[in-house]
Amino acid sequence: MANTFKLKSTSNVGVSTVGIYTATSPVTATVVIGITLANTSGSGIHVGIGITRPAADTTKQDINLIKDVPIPQGSSFEFMQGNKIVLEANDTITAKSDVANSLDVALTIMEITP
Repeated sequence: MANTFKLKSTSNVGVSTVGIYTATSPVTATVVIGITLANTSGSGIHVGIGITRPAADTTKQDINLIKDVPIPQGSSFEFMQGNKIVLEANDTITAKSDVANSLDVALTIMEITP
């Protein structure tokens, strides 16, 4: 199996939930190593990070990893700090803010492929 480290990023996340990364074929699993959230707006924001699971599999449920976490103006928030999350095939990391075009997201991952 090959392990590949990657950085996935999205800028200007706003009030609609946005997919940051989806573990798709040929990836068999993805280890999320870190998530950094940066407030790029002129005021404080509240943010959420979640995992969306495939709808076809009723044994898996969508979850919030963090919900309504405040990030002050001009600040960033490092989510996970040493913890890891394993994504299975077709799982998606999502992000949302309560202010339009206010959040930049950096996701550090390791993809595992056959």
